[in-house]
Amino acid sequence: MTLRTRVLVLICALVVLAGIATAAVLHASARADRRDRAQPGGPSVTSGRVTLADEGRMIFRNMAWGPHRDELTTVPASDPSGPRTASKVKCLRFYAASGTGVCLQAVHGAVQDTYRAVILDTHLHERARYDVPGIPSRARVSPSGRYAAWTAFVGGDSYAGTNFSTRAAIVDTRTGRLTPSLEAYRVMKDGRTYHAADLNFWGVTFASDDRTFYATMATKGTTYLVRGDLRTRTVTTLRTNVECPSLSPDGSRIAFKKRVKGLPKDAPWHLYVLDLRTMRETPLAEGRSVDDQAVWRDDHTLVYALPGDYGADLYTLPSDGTGKPRRISTAAVSPAYVG
Repeated sequence: MTLRTRVLVLICALVVLAGIATAAVLHASARADRRDRAQPGGPSVTSGRVTLADEGRMIFRNMAWGPHRDELTTVPASDPSGPRTASKVKCLRFYAASGTGVCLQAVHGAVQDTYRAVILDTHLHERARYDVPGIPSRARVSPSGRYAAWTAFVGGDSYAGTNFSTRAAIVDTRTGRLTPSLEAYRVMKDGRTYHAADLNFWGVTFASDDRTFYATMATKGTTYLVRGDLRTRTVTTLRTNVECPSLSPDGSRIAFKKRVKGLPKDAPWHLYVLDLRTMRETPLAEGRSVDDQAVWRDDHTLVYALPGDYGADLYTLPSDGTGKPRRISTAAVSPAYVG
């Protein structure tokens, strides 16, 4: 074989290899593009204007694959499965009331992710931000919009077991005063001040008086519903085996998840509603384990998330124990009703 022939063979080989490399890159790009687009049969999502003041809207974190995944997205509350308008604001957890929103976000770093809570105005513009010490879990805003709360895992990443640690924070959105952890509050248990090194708080929910809130407290293997007072900075235990409380709009009942004996360790909860006057519990007609802080659509209807094909779907259920669950939206989590 002459030198010229060898050179021609080498050039041809390089051309073939370059062609293979180009084809591989194009194939990978096409796969990524298909992955980023909404899956067939998934919800329709387009960019547009999203505010916390539009009448009769539901805003939530969009879970559908595509360029708008994790963005705050809005639909008519009367048509929750309809076309979605996405905001470009991404949140892991979200809630809003009276024109104030709280958005818990991940900040992706070269070594590890960090997290923050962002207080949003009516137009989803940032008003303030606060560091969050772990993986975001729950978020709430008081009915007036004055207070916001969030919960994060600072150890572990699930409520199902016992080996986890949480931190619940409350901020006054008017003054910026932050309570980084409810562990700073005085705990009243059985009429006495209670101290323990293993206190955990999560799942804050606010009353309409800008003073009272409810939350879950755990200590020595038992969970408690506690009533908190923002002025005296105290929490008082009310009842055991209550997790992720959610106060009804009229302030008379709390929806919560309750551990039920005999269920799997990784799916131990059923939904209940507690009448705060009589302390009578009503089991709801949802047979599946719900690991969520339910949202009250109105005084008679609850909305909550369950695992779905895209991560989570939203379901609705009457709050009086009747009826049956109904899926209202796929690929959605952290709903708030605004306007």
